[in-house]
Amino acid sequence: MAHADGDFHETELSLVREKMVKLYHPETIDLDSKLKEAVDQYTAFKKSDLNKLFRDTFDHFRNVRFDQKYKVYNDLYDIIQADGKVVVAEAKALKELKEIIDINAEVSH
Repeated sequence: MAHADGDFHETELSLVREKMVKLYHPETIDLDSKLKEAVDQYTAFKKSDLNKLFRDTFDHFRNVRFDQKYKVYNDLYDIIQADGKVVVAEAKALKELKEIIDINAEVSH
């Protein structure tokens, strides 16, 4: 999501790193190396397959509770806003992600 506008902004990367602390144990993993590895993998990833990646990822986690899906969505929303502006590509990517994780359907039930 941080690269949806074509750039990894320093403020976005900083926020991603901050959120990584919740997922990894900083005392056992070098977060900067982990983030660099993820950025490198993403940079090499064929962007035309991104929607498929999102769908496959969330299909894998189909049984994840709504509150966890919502937390992921909010984290990604925070990341795209971290540089102070949300461009069309970021808004589109977030909208597609929202549809994939089916937040609207779950809110209406």
